[in-house]
Amino acid sequence: MDRQVAPPGAADVTRTDESDVKHGSGFAPIRSAWRRWRDRFFFLLFFASVAIGILGLATLVVDVLTDGIGTLDFSFINSYPSRYAEESGIRAALFGTIWITVGTAAFSIPIGVGTAIFLEEFAPDHWATRLVQLNIANLAGVPSIIYGMLGLALFVQAFALDRSVLAGSLTMTLLILPIVIIVSQEAIKAVPGEFRDAAFALGANRWQVVKIVVLPQAIPGIMSGIILALSRAVGEAAPMLMISSLVFLTFIPTSPDDRFTVLPVQIFNWVSLPQPGFQAVASAGIIVLLAVLLSLNSVAIWIRNRYQKRY
Repeated sequence: MDRQVAPPGAADVTRTDESDVKHGSGFAPIRSAWRRWRDRFFFLLFFASVAIGILGLATLVVDVLTDGIGTLDFSFINSYPSRYAEESGIRAALFGTIWITVGTAAFSIPIGVGTAIFLEEFAPDHWATRLVQLNIANLAGVPSIIYGMLGLALFVQAFALDRSVLAGSLTMTLLILPIVIIVSQEAIKAVPGEFRDAAFALGANRWQVVKIVVLPQAIPGIMSGIILALSRAVGEAAPMLMISSLVFLTFIPTSPDDRFTVLPVQIFNWVSLPQPGFQAVASAGIIVLLAVLLSLNSVAIWIRNRYQKRY
């Protein structure tokens, strides 16, 4: 039988590899053990971070429910604020919040979605467009109190709108408009480019492609983002403290020119009062605010799960 002859130097390579394994095998278990301990450390660190946040939130929720659930009833929902804790209610603040939310949506949705469509589908790739995009991203991180001061100077004083529902709605529109634009842009970007190419191949112009193809596919993402942005507007207290400054309203706004108060401002006022009875009233107000926020977030989740499509 023919014997296979190894090429010159093959034996040396084999001996070298075996020698490396023998001499280097002591480092492999050390590296493996170090990686296991490192992975466990970061797992425990991240788990502890999440657990602390969840436990803190659960503690606050339980404390609020314990203090306010006894005060929360139909009389509390249907009564106006009062100097006496047992007679105080949240009717004016609840309806004021609804007015502000509706007004903010009426301004922010068409302006935000229209801006996103223009930037994504029509604006040229130019330095000015990139500058606008950068400024929108920066405005999304500006503290809310800055928007409150801007609304006070611009809408209340310069435009002489007084401390009205219209001024509050325009101020909150400035607050959430960058978020609406960014979310709408991301939803439009998520539409596959093949859909646009197919529409152009059939002879559609750019606006027809946007109206018939892009927007119907992007609407679920746009709407869920808008609702989450409105949830932020509902829970903001700092801008409304600058615009509203009213906590003892005994009427419901009936027009955009009326004065108003909102849930966060009313809760802030109750918490600031020294009488112990108002602490329970404030907790009941927090429960109502949480119910409103959770309802809006649930609607956003339902829209996303109901209409979101996978490609």
